[in-house]
Amino acid sequence: MLNSEKTMEKIVALCKNRGFIFAGSDIYGGLANTWDYGPLGARLKNNVKDTWRKRFIQERKNSFEVDADILMHPRVWEASGHVASFSDPLLDCKECKMRHRADNLIDDFDPEAHADGMTKQEMFEYIKAHSIPCPHCGKHNFTEIREFNLMFQTFRGVTNDSKSVIYLRPENAQGEYVNYVNVQRTMRAKLPFSIGQIGKAFRNEITPGNFTFRTIEFEQMEFQTFCKEGTDTELYDYFKAYGKQYYEDLGIAPEHLRYHDHEKLAHYAKAACDIEFLFPFGWGEINGTHNRTNFDLTRHQEYSGQKMDYLDPETNERFIPFIIESTYGLDRTVLALLCEAYDEEVVDAEKNDTRVVLHLNPVVAPFKAAVLPLSKKLSPQALEVYEALQKSFMVDFDETGSIGKRYRRQDEIGTPVCITYDFDSVEDGCVTVRDRDTMDQKRIKIDEVKDYIAEIIKF
Repeated sequence: MLNSEKTMEKIVALCKNRGFIFAGSDIYGGLANTWDYGPLGARLKNNVKDTWRKRFIQERKNSFEVDADILMHPRVWEASGHVASFSDPLLDCKECKMRHRADNLIDDFDPEAHADGMTKQEMFEYIKAHSIPCPHCGKHNFTEIREFNLMFQTFRGVTNDSKSVIYLRPENAQGEYVNYVNVQRTMRAKLPFSIGQIGKAFRNEITPGNFTFRTIEFEQMEFQTFCKEGTDTELYDYFKAYGKQYYEDLGIAPEHLRYHDHEKLAHYAKAACDIEFLFPFGWGEINGTHNRTNFDLTRHQEYSGQKMDYLDPETNERFIPFIIESTYGLDRTVLALLCEAYDEEVVDAEKNDTRVVLHLNPVVAPFKAAVLPLSKKLSPQALEVYEALQKSFMVDFDETGSIGKRYRRQDEIGTPVCITYDFDSVEDGCVTVRDRDTMDQKRIKIDEVKDYIAEIIKF
């Protein structure tokens, strides 16, 4: 099934009905732009985290993980520029009162217009000149564009005054930057070295949309590589390719990924590129790689008064390192994997028999296998197989319904292997193993099942 033939309605329905993702605060009617991960979604999300840690921390030399607090000193966000300039260009429809991001209106109308390179006034004039309609009511009657700060603000302590203002972090990266000296010192790290972090970030998005693609609370898998100026361009190109290969290894087809180089760069950037995935709603960013130069560390040195330079042990030269950032949206990655894996396969056209299947890479699948007794009479023996496998893998056990229906249930949640314990198993010590993708079946010894599963989930 082509990505262009899939719909977000089908993806959302599958997630809700099979325990991947639920609407936030659902029993109260939900809270706009919030989502809760259910039993299968939480497992899928954690499996993706494990692959990222393996690929970016465990398998890389001089790569270290931190877990910085969400709440940071407010001066951090002054130094980073978020307090002064972290905002969205928004305008309201005077007819239906809906609020929209000006750049999104333009990009949806004409992706070639490149709204990210326009000023606020240029965006307003473009919308006016092309009579771009409100997506909600179809009218063209907008207010002027205004800037809305995206940071959530709260107060520390019992008094609500300017001295107690504190922010929920809008990105994870600053947690790596303010700990750069601590990590370098304690790990005796030499350039180039990297700091990674997985954590929550918050943005007061006014115009969310497309399920979990744009939310006010989300997780990032951040990776910052500190290097000497002159080596930065090579590392930037390397991590662009490294990120794309990571997604391909997770199971995304190369033709569903593309690079999008930024034409207009942020004030701190020397180069910037997104990796985009072809969602059912179109191309959307799932990774950003940036050459941030030495802007961040220089600003933190200026605002904190603490030295952020590095002493080269070979040349005795002191300098502030450049940073190559590669950020992976965890929620967007999970959504991309679900969209990529979703398929509807015709099993028997004459009988109108179609199965829904998630072709997830086994390494991220919520359950690695499902143990299915052919009859409930065999459940005690099948449970012994299940309990033995539980010690090594997340495994499901299902004894309800016909074996065909149980296979289909497991296909729909992406379980790569079904293990059927039948009446012959009692005599020969073998089980039938069914492959999710090919539906092929074969008999193997029960004591070989663990190694069989371990082999297919290698990453």
